[in-house]
Amino acid sequence: MRILYRLILIFGILLAGTATAGIESYQFKDAQMEADYNQLVNELRCLVCQNQNLAGSNSDLARDLRRQTYEMLLEGNSQDQVKQYMVDRYGDFVLYRPPFKASTILLWVGPFALMIIVLWLVIRNIRARSILIAPDQSGLQRAKDLLSDDLPSDKRENS
Repeated sequence: MRILYRLILIFGILLAGTATAGIESYQFKDAQMEADYNQLVNELRCLVCQNQNLAGSNSDLARDLRRQTYEMLLEGNSQDQVKQYMVDRYGDFVLYRPPFKASTILLWVGPFALMIIVLWLVIRNIRARSILIAPDQSGLQRAKDLLSDDLPSDKRENS
């Protein structure tokens, strides 16, 4: 039993060591530089994870891009210069809010066009279902006869 406790303790220590190994810490010149860094890593997309920003991703590429962002800010580059560097290197996909231009028009217009098409299909489907075809009188009479209790015995046998 003691061996089991020791193994659990060793396993816990190993896990705790790996959990703290990935924490990055940077020293900023001032609060403005730290705010710029935080804003950039929240606005730039991780190219590996594709649905996370650099701040929330633990991929190797995200760590490299965070370090690159920090170094560029230390060199005195502005947020726009850092963004432009990332776009030049990785394309508009690295931005969560890509600029409106010919190559990104589908990103901006696509969701609205898809929503309009789906709404049109739903409305068309609802209208098609709401059009009732008037039943013929013989069918109505037959249904009434089937529901009534006083049907003749010869009609019950034929039904």
